[in-house]
Amino acid sequence: MRSLSGKTLVISGASRGIGLAIALRAARDGANIAVLAKTVEAHPKLPGTIYSAAQEIEAAGGRALPLACDIRDTEQIEAAVAKTVETFGGIDILINNASAISLTGTLATEPKRYDLMHGINARGTFFMSRACIPHLKKAGNPHVLNLSPPLDLNPAFFAPHTAYTLAKYAMSVYAMAMAVEFKRDGIAFNTLWPRTMIATAALQAIPGAGQVIDQSRTPAIMADAAHVMLTRDSRAFTGQHCIDDLVLAADGVTDFSAYRVKAGTAPLVDDLFIPDSMPPPDGIIV
Repeated sequence: MRSLSGKTLVISGASRGIGLAIALRAARDGANIAVLAKTVEAHPKLPGTIYSAAQEIEAAGGRALPLACDIRDTEQIEAAVAKTVETFGGIDILINNASAISLTGTLATEPKRYDLMHGINARGTFFMSRACIPHLKKAGNPHVLNLSPPLDLNPAFFAPHTAYTLAKYAMSVYAMAMAVEFKRDGIAFNTLWPRTMIATAALQAIPGAGQVIDQSRTPAIMADAAHVMLTRDSRAFTGQHCIDDLVLAADGVTDFSAYRVKAGTAPLVDDLFIPDSMPPPDGIIV
């Protein structure tokens, strides 16, 4: 049986949302989770801190290490990675989940917002990977998973929010390039992206998002897809840009209705960056 029992995962942005869902899925196997995030005190609109996430992980059966870390700061990254290795003895998996978003056009994107997106999404992913790679080289089945979209240079994906798109695509380019750079070391570098909108706490905090939330899937689908990917042979499965339901369909899942926020037949809302050439798998229940 595929399991992450005893594996050590470093997850950025793991205090809530998809990052926390992936952590909890691994925790049910008995994994060790380093919870990296900036949130050490509860936000008035966004529930979850590194400490509440750690409590949930341990309640699910895992071991947790809450670490306050702003991944724009390389010294904080290095300290968090060192503490993880000191605590758990090594690193098997890195999940680059932390991300900043601003769906604004060129003229509406201020320098501060631009720098935030590129500092977290692009630069943060690069230096998180750089810090973990020496330890991943020592692992038995090492994986790096970037939560970023498949690479498609369709201008329609860039025009409405160029700065954000480029920041997310940078994460995918890093995975593609590092998959080749570190292939001989047996480290898998892949990406995972949701087919539909995912009902995270951040989405629910947006005023008027109720209809979109009702036509979304839960973070559990991303967690289950990530689990499938992270338990594959890292030497055989690398350099892939994956979509959540395609990963699960290839693993034998045919009924996705349990992942819906609201039961029914209303069409699900597509997430950003899903190419027209990537239809959903045939014969599934959505």
